[in-house]
Amino acid sequence: MARTDSTFRKQHYAEEIGLYFEQLGLTRMAGRIIGWLLVCDPPEQTMHQLAEALHASKGSISSMTRLLIQLGLVERISIPGERRDYFRLRENAWGHVMEARLVEVRRLREMAERGLDVLADEPPAARRRLAEMRDLYAYFERELPALIARWNAHSTDDG
Repeated sequence: MARTDSTFRKQHYAEEIGLYFEQLGLTRMAGRIIGWLLVCDPPEQTMHQLAEALHASKGSISSMTRLLIQLGLVERISIPGERRDYFRLRENAWGHVMEARLVEVRRLREMAERGLDVLADEPPAARRRLAEMRDLYAYFERELPALIARWNAHSTDDG
């Protein structure tokens, strides 16, 4: 298949997203799949289409799409009359990511509180770093639910 300028730009974008997600601790291939699913047409892609577009093995695509499904970013769908599975970004994928971050925020606040308990007999200066961590994550834990709710209302209004 001849690569068009548009395809090349989309592949380059997918690679850029892959590098970004690799820096966040995900694999580059998982990020490349996310990047491709953000710009591909049609938005549903078979494993073969993903492998061809990303110049990757079907095994790599398979394992990374399973991971992305577990993370709630990608979903596997079937199309009536077709035997192949298709993959696409999950509806409201980024809202689900933010909701998952809220769980992480709570856990980090709880860990900071446990650290403060460990240092209960220490002077305030020794507790300062943990207190800052706890206060920051407590703030985000209070504020993020309202922000997510406003986003959900906004995205539904604009739908």
